[in-house]
Amino acid sequence: MSEHYWGIDLGGTKIEVVVTMHSMKPAIRRRIATEASGGYSHILERIRHLVETVSLESGIALPSLIGIGTPGRYDAVQGVMKNSNTVCLNGRNLKDDLERILKRAIVLENDANCFALAESMLGAGASLMRDPSKLAFGIILGTGVGGALVCGGHARRGAHGIAGEWGHNELIPSGEHCYCGKRGCVETVISGPALERYYQQLSGSFKPLEQIASDYDSDGAAAETIERLLFYFGKALAAVINIIDPDCCILGGGVGRVEQLYSPQAVQAIERHLFNSELRILLLKPLLGDSAGVFGAALLTQKL
Repeated sequence: MSEHYWGIDLGGTKIEVVVTMHSMKPAIRRRIATEASGGYSHILERIRHLVETVSLESGIALPSLIGIGTPGRYDAVQGVMKNSNTVCLNGRNLKDDLERILKRAIVLENDANCFALAESMLGAGASLMRDPSKLAFGIILGTGVGGALVCGGHARRGAHGIAGEWGHNELIPSGEHCYCGKRGCVETVISGPALERYYQQLSGSFKPLEQIASDYDSDGAAAETIERLLFYFGKALAAVINIIDPDCCILGGGVGRVEQLYSPQAVQAIERHLFNSELRILLLKPLLGDSAGVFGAALLTQKL
């Protein structure tokens, strides 16, 4: 058995590697820019470079198995990536290509599943999820919108590998075009880029989401943008809760840091569409920061 677990989080903007001990305490963590505009082969080379650099810096040899969290999902039947908003990955056999380049076995999992697994077992939901009957809904609100279900220490994939993926349900009929081919998806409304676009349409100027949220009380366009986020967040999440009724929801991603999402106003926005008189589950802030996904990727190898 290896003395260390290796996890890689392949994101749209960053690639992060962690090497952990058996306790999941990190021995070393490093990240670099994905540079996705360089294309598929360039991303593979970036991963190889980072992994080799981490092994050289730490003196820790590569294990026989590496866990990797990815945008989208790997269809093992067809041997291709699907549903990734890093579109150059779609249709590619990422698993085989990485195994060839790294000369190691690879286990791939959706990044939302990695986030939810890590936060459920090591982070915000750890105390609640000691009960194996409890169900957590992990939410990614960032460049994209994703989700995952964790129960009994495992992320649930479902028959199509899309369990918990709420980001491409229709939220606004005939709304903005989405990369997935549909229109008005949740992702086109409450993702970080969507919120920044909406603010720019209102104000005529650009602000990053963090600034929009902090200017809520002093900028009318910022207030309208955040109130729109809360309204559609409540509507979209209530639909999920009505179906799966999880014991907790753990929010992650850049949008998940917007404080108003944890306010009574957000709860009311959910209750407006909920098939119950009141919301009785917790909306939890993540405890592992933006590195939850990479710890989840490492956990994948611990469970095999």
